[in-house]
Amino acid sequence: MKKIIISVNPWETRAAILNGTQLQNIYIETTAVKQLERSFYKGIVTKVLPGIQTAFVDIGQEKAGFLHISEIDRELALTRMQDTMTLVDDVDEERIVEPTPSPRRRALDISKILNENEPILVQVGKEPVYEKGAKLTTCFTLPGRFIVLLPNIPRIGISKKIDQRDERQRLRTIILSNLPEGMGAIIRTSSLNRGEKEIKQDVAFLIKTWRSILEKFSNAKGKELIHEDLPLSLAIVRDHLDEDVESVITNDKHTQQELYRFVKNIAPEYALKIKLFKEPPLLFPHFNIDKQIDDALEKKTRLKSGGSIIIETTEAMTVIDVNTGKYTGKSNLEETILQTNLEAAEEIVHQLKLRNIGGLIVIDFIDMTAAHNRQKLYRFLEQTLRENDKYQSVVLKVSEFGLVQMTRKRSGKTLSQQLSQTCSCCHGRGLIKSVFLLSNLILQSVKLKLLESPKHTKVSLAICPELFEHIINVEYNAILALEKQFNCAVTIESNPQLSRESYELHTQV
Repeated sequence: MKKIIISVNPWETRAAILNGTQLQNIYIETTAVKQLERSFYKGIVTKVLPGIQTAFVDIGQEKAGFLHISEIDRELALTRMQDTMTLVDDVDEERIVEPTPSPRRRALDISKILNENEPILVQVGKEPVYEKGAKLTTCFTLPGRFIVLLPNIPRIGISKKIDQRDERQRLRTIILSNLPEGMGAIIRTSSLNRGEKEIKQDVAFLIKTWRSILEKFSNAKGKELIHEDLPLSLAIVRDHLDEDVESVITNDKHTQQELYRFVKNIAPEYALKIKLFKEPPLLFPHFNIDKQIDDALEKKTRLKSGGSIIIETTEAMTVIDVNTGKYTGKSNLEETILQTNLEAAEEIVHQLKLRNIGGLIVIDFIDMTAAHNRQKLYRFLEQTLRENDKYQSVVLKVSEFGLVQMTRKRSGKTLSQQLSQTCSCCHGRGLIKSVFLLSNLILQSVKLKLLESPKHTKVSLAICPELFEHIINVEYNAILALEKQFNCAVTIESNPQLSRESYELHTQV
């Protein structure tokens, strides 16, 4: 059974989804960093770049958000392009009449859709990452308990986990009969076998919210926040609470009462699952969540069989390497490799969810000779993603080299981006200078100092303990050679307060 664990502190709120004792997802909301995803803004278009079919929109953040042509609602785009063509036609009195393509098939041009300095309603689709601003969209979504409302996209989508044909048709009929013209919805798994009255209430609430957003937009100032999603604790319960959840546990009395009222309103049959955890001990350590978060920040993840996977993430892509490690299997080599790859595939899906990794992903599985084993691995990976991951992914077949290329939809910052920062020593390279190189550089500095003023008779060098041990045990002959060459005495001392790349060099005549 699953548990939802919500730890509330004055500086942040963390929510974890546990399957048994295994951490499945972690969500973090801090008071210092505002979450932008799903928020609506009255943005101001600052630049329109037809060459890359992108507009930059100021939403009052440090960096302007970017709105690509693919994220502009097609109906809005076609309407604005049609208006532009009508204005041109009114001015152009003599023109050659030629057949024009159907509006539905006409290629979109962002320069004919948006103008600089005009206000536009936008929603944040993805949080800012690296040097990029927030990704914006006008294909709006409003998540509810049973559906995700698509206020300007007239189509119906249904969760793949609802696989009964009659139930899918029933839900589709209910939604279509309660949606205004021009709107659509994605029917969530939580709507399975729910009553029509409950679903209608959810639809009505979301429609009311959308109309409120439109009203606020007309009265708001430029770059103003118009609407944001529920607080983290409520949003997690809305999105994850179902019959598979055993309990929702929080360490804060006020949050427990707020959650109880919220669940009592949207799903009263689950209200008794809301529980209060009295600290000490602290909530997350009690469920071993902090340890699992620390493990998810490491590059290496060990498999139960003794194998391992190495996860390396860059700005361009994520690369995952699979190793057999200590696993030797019980039969032939090919069977050993297949079992390791299957176990690795299952763990990779878990790690992608937990670390919130999206974009382009390349997995280097262990090479398999038999084509049917590569096909088996591909089907298993695809099925595991479909059954356990709510985000859309596309997987290509395993190549002869054992490589799998796949993409997974990005959503917000990765766990590493939220909880890590660039190393001040290696500046993000992931490597630091070796003791051998650092000692070499320091000894060169000593030699240069002596060359510049060969009359020095005493040299005092202070270095960190790690370098001190190396120079005394490995490079001591070099020190003796310098003393003989320049007829001086070199004194070395260990200073724990110095960093690896810092040293203090003093000379005396």
